[in-house]
Amino acid sequence: MTDLRPNPCTTLPFREQVCEIGDDGAPVILLHGFGGDRQTWVSIQTGLANRKRSLAFDLPGHGEALDWPKVGHAGISAKAVAQSIEALELKRVHLVGHSMGGAVAALVALRAPELVASLTLLAPGGFGPEINHRLLRRYAVASETAEMEVLLEQFFGWEFKLPKFLAKTAAESRARPGGAATLSTIADEIIDGSVQKTLPRDDMAALPMPIKVLWGTQDRVLPTRQAHKLPGIVATHIFERVGHMVHLEIPKETTRLILQNAATE
Repeated sequence: MTDLRPNPCTTLPFREQVCEIGDDGAPVILLHGFGGDRQTWVSIQTGLANRKRSLAFDLPGHGEALDWPKVGHAGISAKAVAQSIEALELKRVHLVGHSMGGAVAALVALRAPELVASLTLLAPGGFGPEINHRLLRRYAVASETAEMEVLLEQFFGWEFKLPKFLAKTAAESRARPGGAATLSTIADEIIDGSVQKTLPRDDMAALPMPIKVLWGTQDRVLPTRQAHKLPGIVATHIFERVGHMVHLEIPKETTRLILQNAATE
């Protein structure tokens, strides 16, 4: 099995920790954004627990997958995710991705549509060229808690109260051997100079599974207007007074929409 490890809900002796609460249908796979890790999904997994089994992965170069043999653009992560799903012997999954994880989820669906029962994307990467490249490059290498706190505030809506532990935890992850360098490498591959690489949106519209896109009007990482010209077949949900971290700012609404999208299977 690969090293993309599920986020713990229950601990199984001598095995990986995996959330297996809920029905026996297709599980929800949760993919975090750039510089994050599987722990960002704890509130969402708690909300899903009574209805759906869920697994949250660390993408290559993040969390416990920091020493992944190859890191870089979303395509590399998409291949790793697909390999992990295969290793877990899952035939159908509901994919949920935030930011860079949204681009990863979309690529998995484009490459293997028969595998994906639904696609829920939260402020996803790859939907337009604009990206706050300066913020992301600084965020990749910040190792002091005070600096990280200032940077993280820009990821959230203006009224959101940043949890005290968040900046400290993020800064500590950069201070790990290879942490900042690895994220800088990934940033260089997902950002082309001052713009981001984009997904084939028309191809996404042709996908057979239901697709939802969630975005906040106060997103200072990826502008909300990237959601305004999506193909009509894509269900778009725009939230006022919400920033880039949709799943952390409005977890109840996010969980509700994930479950709506996953109700097909």
